[in-house]
Amino acid sequence: MLVSLGPALACFLIMFAWPLVRTIMMSLHKMPSISSKMSDWEFIGPGNYTELFTNSVFLASLRNVAKIWFVGGVLTLSLALLFAAILASGVKGKRFWRSAIYLPNTVSAVALATMWLQYVFQNKFGLLKQLFTALGMERLARINWTSPEYLFWGMLIASIYSSVGYFMLIFLSGIEGIPQDLYESARLDGAGAWKQFRYITLPLIRNVFRTCLTLWTISSVNYFTMAKMFSSRLNLRTITPVYYLYEKVFGTSDAASVLNVGSGAAVGVLVAVLVLTTHLVMNKILKEEAYEY
Repeated sequence: MLVSLGPALACFLIMFAWPLVRTIMMSLHKMPSISSKMSDWEFIGPGNYTELFTNSVFLASLRNVAKIWFVGGVLTLSLALLFAAILASGVKGKRFWRSAIYLPNTVSAVALATMWLQYVFQNKFGLLKQLFTALGMERLARINWTSPEYLFWGMLIASIYSSVGYFMLIFLSGIEGIPQDLYESARLDGAGAWKQFRYITLPLIRNVFRTCLTLWTISSVNYFTMAKMFSSRLNLRTITPVYYLYEKVFGTSDAASVLNVGSGAAVGVLVAVLVLTTHLVMNKILKEEAYEY
């Protein structure tokens, strides 16, 4: 038995356990670079964690990721559930619409961010500018989505666009797993589409929603690519913990941030703790339930 478990155990120790332990050790030291020898590490105990929670940039990144998780989560999961419910209702061209909604997920985040910045949000000739002008909505047409005032919301809109399709497929698979007999019985009893959705669909995809919420939490806390693409330098409006980690570990041209690999490791530990805590809370609130049809 030990022989058969050996490869799996070795992979676990090498690929997960040791990097985790090393990262925790790094977070308790001050390090000049990520390739520094352990003899060059300077032990400072919880100093990196103390510095993080007194650092205005890191605190701003926590506020941003909280908004991404809550506002982005509500919009993304609501739209994904809406599209899934519509597709599951037997709408014509289901395969086409399913593919069209999922299509943004097949494009790299870098390409998507470039599209939104250079084409959709472009201040003079962008898609939104032309659309709102054509509709006579001059006030909306004047909004510069890449200005500091609107940059965060522009970034969030782009993120929602690229995430809805993924969660839509998960919701759709859950809805399609519900026996059609339940809907037929409800229709015979006079239940309309809304009552069927409220009293049949929502309760029976509770566990699917819990899974989607967990996945969205992981995605939000590890939010990086869009934040990096929407701000070439550190920006308090778009900075996220993982972006802050990147700047601490690999250096930055911004004088407000000083290279400190140990501090970056501390951010990584806090991100892991944040994901685990949120997951445990969600499991407590949305307990997994088994249904018998």
